[in-house]
Amino acid sequence: MSDNNIWSDVWDPAEEDWSGGGVVSKRLPRATENPGLGATVYELDPGDFVVYHFHHAWEELLVVLRGTPTLRTPAGERRLEEGESVYFPLGRDGAHAMKNETDAPVRVLMASTISSPEVCEYPDLRQITAQARTGSMTSERLWLIHDVDPKGDNDA
Repeated sequence: MSDNNIWSDVWDPAEEDWSGGGVVSKRLPRATENPGLGATVYELDPGDFVVYHFHHAWEELLVVLRGTPTLRTPAGERRLEEGESVYFPLGRDGAHAMKNETDAPVRVLMASTISSPEVCEYPDLRQITAQARTGSMTSERLWLIHDVDPKGDNDA
């Protein structure tokens, strides 16, 4: 059984996480009142990071539980303090990345709407992912990565 306390150091086995820098995570149970709402606790060791990205179906809310991560948004970079929260809307305005430039672990809670299917863009990597929690014609969960032309010819 999972330990669902955000302060616990007991972690479930990490799911595949495409956030970037070897981030350890545990997933808290989805809210029973709304199956489309979820939350994940992430712990970033010194030097860990989450790649710059934005969502087309998931709104997100970040709450800093421990430490002082550096947040990157379209407005630039800034250091967050414990207890601070940041909302990320859909689309480019909600683009964000996070890194731990300190000597101690950083722990954050990320709540999101967890819609399916979802499309996520990674501007720095020039990639777009399409994902769904349902099986595709391959009999596996849908997870596609599209590399955008590095010259920008595919930008419309």
